[in-house]
Formats: sequence, structure tokens, C-alpha cells
Amino acid sequence: MSKRTITRDNLSEARILVVEDEPMLAFAFEESLVEAGYEIAGVASRVGQALKIIERGECDAAIIDANLAGVSAGPIASALAALSIPYIVVSGYSQEQQQGAFHGALFIQKPCGLGDLIRAVGGLFVAPLLRLPGAP
Repeated sequence: MSKRTITRDNLSEARILVVEDEPMLAFAFEESLVEAGYEIAGVASRVGQALKIIERGECDAAIIDANLAGVSAGPIASALAALSIPYIVVSGYSQEQQQGAFHGALFIQKPCGLGDLIRAVGGLFVAPLLRLPGAP
């Protein structure tokens, strides 16, 4: 599937991948995204699940938890970066504690407000200056 261009005019067409191992939090993210008008590309709780969705070209952006049941989501971040798919890292760990795979990614500390998360997702498409220095 070819890469789609998402802009302010077609934000509602953006397909967002949610990668979160806490079921209630994944559900809250998913519901908030749908209410905001986004499509859900999939919800994954493990690295392999997320990589399959990414490989199929089914997402335009992603929200990823940095730690999935004790396993780094670094391979997911690397796969997204290789395809120039924007993503947000959401983690209970501080930004300083994140591994190199997440360097330059937009970071949101848990717990976070769902409104803040939704605004950040929109910013991935319409305000690239919100990205941290060095972001891919």
C-alpha cells in the first residue's frame, strides 16, 4: 500500500495504530481517537502484532507505549521511523529513561490527559514543528 499524505483537510482519514499493553488504557486511547474522528488501524499489545500492522501499510501514525510487558517497543519505533510514519511515545518512564530507539520522538508522560494525546496526534500531521529536535 502506498503511503498516504494526511493534512489538516483529511485528518479524519488518518489511521492510527495504538500499541499499549494495558487493556483499559488501550481502550481509552482507542475510544478517544474514534471520538476525535480518527480511524483505528489496529490495537496491539505486543511487538510482533504491531510490526505486522506496520508491515501491511495499515497505519498513518502510531501511539506506542515504550514498554510492553517488560519488552522494549524499540523495534516498533524503528519500523515506523524507517517508513517515515510519525509516532508518539507514551510512557510511565521519564523521557530521560527512554532507550535510543525513541530518540527524537514526541513524548508524553503517563498518566496523561486524553485531550492532550488527541491534540498531539493531530500535531503529527499539521504541525511538524511540535516534534522534538532531531526527530525523524
